[in-house]
Amino acid sequence: MIASQNLRAALLSLAFLIVALGLWELSISSQGGSSGELTEYEMLMGISGSGTGVPPPSVIFSHAVEELSRPFYDGGPNDKGIGLQLMYSIARVMAGFSLAVLVAVPLGFVIGMSPVLNKAMNPYIQVLKPISPLAWMPLALFVIKDSGTSAIFVIFICSIWPMLINTAFGVASVKRDWLNVARTLEMSKLRTAFTVILPAAAPTILTGMRISIGISWLVIVAAEMLVGGTGIGYYVWNEWNNLDLASVIFAIIMIGVIGMLLDGMLAQASRLVRYQD
Repeated sequence: MIASQNLRAALLSLAFLIVALGLWELSISSQGGSSGELTEYEMLMGISGSGTGVPPPSVIFSHAVEELSRPFYDGGPNDKGIGLQLMYSIARVMAGFSLAVLVAVPLGFVIGMSPVLNKAMNPYIQVLKPISPLAWMPLALFVIKDSGTSAIFVIFICSIWPMLINTAFGVASVKRDWLNVARTLEMSKLRTAFTVILPAAAPTILTGMRISIGISWLVIVAAEMLVGGTGIGYYVWNEWNNLDLASVIFAIIMIGVIGMLLDGMLAQASRLVRYQD
């Protein structure tokens, strides 16, 4: 039954994609056919039949095949393959995200186990949480004086809050009955934390990590547009400056695909730690 539903959902999703791409292609072809003239961008990029300058899916697909055929080429500071650009971005995201895990999970554990500390820290969390991560970038650049490390810091500062809040909530929500059983068995606080509290709070902690990785991937694109150098955000901005909309749209698609994969990995991890009462 489930397999049948998954198959039908996949076929329906594919149908939506084909219809959307077909309408996109036809709309641009019809515009080109009615005007009979090419824009300056189209003549520059070799795109035919678009009065708006937006490339049709066929052109983007051809460009994607070309880019993916040599994703790791390095032709200099402003000429790197899409694979290299994505690797730089993923490395920064994982560095900042990992630092956030090392800070947020232990701190969230302590906050969740102490109602007094939870109330004491809550005002600071509520003040710092809404601040846009990019608002930290000028300060990070001034203090750190390195664009790559500053981008990692921005990822760290935007990743920490969902994990911290979810960890504290998950720890505080552990059933009192389970903790009472641990006390009855005279388990130490450390053993209780690892054998009772951590497994019970793990689904909530993973949910916080899943939210954080999505935010991190969103932020790194904007951060790299600001700091330049390397990364998928810089790639998008550089191709826009070159008026290469096919590359821009291709990069947007790749950003979405990588974001889906990162989310999927943590979603799978979340399934592994689920339990039923």
